[in-house]
Amino acid sequence: MKIGLLARIEAKPEYADKVEALLGEALELARQEDHTLTWFAFRLDANTFGVFDTFADEEGRTAHLEGRIAAALMEAAPTMLSAAPDIRPVDLLAVKLP
Repeated sequence: MKIGLLARIEAKPEYADKVEALLGEALELARQEDHTLTWFAFRLDANTFGVFDTFADEEGRTAHLEGRIAAALMEAAPTMLSAAPDIRPVDLLAVKLP
């Protein structure tokens, strides 16, 4: 696990519950991605959500960005989000897992 993605997702207030549900349902899609090592969806405040995921290599990160979760977010963006998701690549410096 050397690289990751950090996404910030800002929902329109009237769609916050639907964005929360979409992220909850995305867990099953993440489980189906062989190259996605860890996947976390979280809520920062009433309308702000995020996703953090990790990969062993660039191939895995690229596959995830071209996968079904990213497609679902982009499809939802015009209706449910106040802006396009802010998705940033990250390099992992240290990791502690159970």
